[in-house]
Amino acid sequence: MSFLNNIKQKAEELNRKHNLLPIGRNASQHSGYGAPRPPYQQQQYYPGNQPYPSQPQGQWQQPPQGQWQSPPPPHWQQPSPHPPPPPQPNYSTRPGGPPPIPSHSRPPASPSTKSSGPGVYWRPNFSPAIPVAQEFDHKRGHGDPWGWGNNELENYTSDSSNSFHTHDGKLVLRAISQPQHPDPEARYTSARLVSRATLGRRDGCLTAWLSLPCAEGIWPAFWCLPREPFVWPHEGEIDIAESWNGDCQNHSCLHWGFYNAEDAQKHLVRTTHIPDMPHRPVRYDFVWQCSRTGVRGDGKSEGGGRLMWYVDGRPVMKNLMPPGTRPIEDWTILLNIAMGGNVCQGKTPRDGAYDMVVHNLQMSEAPDGGWARFDNDWQHCVDGAVM
Repeated sequence: MSFLNNIKQKAEELNRKHNLLPIGRNASQHSGYGAPRPPYQQQQYYPGNQPYPSQPQGQWQQPPQGQWQSPPPPHWQQPSPHPPPPPQPNYSTRPGGPPPIPSHSRPPASPSTKSSGPGVYWRPNFSPAIPVAQEFDHKRGHGDPWGWGNNELENYTSDSSNSFHTHDGKLVLRAISQPQHPDPEARYTSARLVSRATLGRRDGCLTAWLSLPCAEGIWPAFWCLPREPFVWPHEGEIDIAESWNGDCQNHSCLHWGFYNAEDAQKHLVRTTHIPDMPHRPVRYDFVWQCSRTGVRGDGKSEGGGRLMWYVDGRPVMKNLMPPGTRPIEDWTILLNIAMGGNVCQGKTPRDGAYDMVVHNLQMSEAPDGGWARFDNDWQHCVDGAVM
């Protein structure tokens, strides 16, 4: 038996050296950054809506199981179910330029960068020839004294290791966890970007195609806040894409109050289960119709404008704009990856790099299908629920 044990030990050493699968495990046990992959579920659940009677133009929806008529469009084809684990990044030296996107964050193809809907009036330039700072303001630091209000771990930087454009025209935000680093400022680094542009119009649609990192201690977010300076939380917060601790749940939220009993009704949310979230780009839309909403003498909204959240083209939550919030045209767009803290229930990410890949980002004059479709969706979509 000792002879067989010696052979097994040597095989395991070779496996570890060459990044092969451990003996006795299969590929489904060895993906991402060492965290187990959540079980795959074929059917997605979108609360509060029924299937559309007709397919919106340019949007692929998967037929029921066993009813494939033709292959899906190339830009929505799924990657191999068990991609090989990416190599660990080398943190000993600062790279001379942006690092490549690791394989876990690179879907086989991206959605089309051309909109099929009404006129696009803003789309940031993701060319590698221009700096990220041309379109976005980098927030920096730990958000002291309370870790961005949630006891988060990350130190936000403007370094090209944490945010960069790729040669094929994508924006990447990269959170890097290296808790044993001798420099405390480098142990958890990430990016938090705020658009220099505002929503700019009283009616419109904000759309993003995102590949989000899903892992314990990781909290990616695509959201909106009023243009600085603003008064939080009274002037409002809109969360479009959020996932916590790798739960493959998207949280669509509207906030305009403190987290106390008195303001409990001012925190609304709907959760959408997206089981294959880590393996493909997901489309997120936020649509607002506030042209009939007045402005008070103090410059705040009178309230009543219609807001609706979509995931993969389906409405998942609606709500009226609360009074006293900032007029919607004066809001900005935020993208960030937080690490640890209250929302992640104190869990910390393992060593590694965690990427949010922005395949496309744009603002349009109206949602796909126009305002007639929006009116129909409004009749069938659920309101936000109190958290």
